[in-house]
Amino acid sequence: MAERLVDTRGLSCPLPVLKARKALAGMAPGERLRLLASDPKAVQDIDLLCDSEGHRLLERDTHGTELRFVIERSG
Repeated sequence: MAERLVDTRGLSCPLPVLKARKALAGMAPGERLRLLASDPKAVQDIDLLCDSEGHRLLERDTHGTELRFVIERSG
């Protein structure tokens, strides 16, 4: 399965979710987006993005100050 990486570490809200939304818009249904972020607000923003647009949040991990998300593009 195809996966795209978007690194938004060091960027503040709302840039991580805006970059994730833009990347997802250019992906095919079922493709996965791996998003790296450092802004704690990204947790709430990514949840809201997935809820509002129907994407599946497959993973959410924290490694120190780094947040990692895997999102599957909705069909």
